[in-house]
Amino acid sequence: MAKPQYWLIKSEPSVYPYSQLEKDGRTSWTGVRSFEARNNLRAMKPGDLCLFYHSNEGKAVVGVARVLSNPGPDPTAPGEDWASVDMGPLVPVQEPVTLSTIKSTRELKDFPLITRSRLSVAPVSPEHFKLVLEMGGTRIPRASSR
Repeated sequence: MAKPQYWLIKSEPSVYPYSQLEKDGRTSWTGVRSFEARNNLRAMKPGDLCLFYHSNEGKAVVGVARVLSNPGPDPTAPGEDWASVDMGPLVPVQEPVTLSTIKSTRELKDFPLITRSRLSVAPVSPEHFKLVLEMGGTRIPRASSR
């Protein structure tokens, strides 16, 4: 089996918080209107893991989501060239990892929240993914890792 890739996805908590993903169990990640972010969605594969970041309000990594589907067209933009994937909740972060904490961590100087702050979907290195989870006191459940 291929190793999962890691991503950062952003949502404003007043629009779609991680807690809503937990309640819903699954959602289509739609509405991305940046070409670079769209291309990142198109690179996702089922089983990939995503750090779920609350943007604008809260400004913290609060959960881990799992990509559940292959990329497809975004149903919120019929006839346009945008993409979406289905996401499901995996685990909440035990202690949210704030943007200020990320910015003050030398090992995360190349993390997408710092280097590509406006990008809503970005790749994350395995090392950064692991470090952010450690900082949040969170482990991926064994049965969930590939």
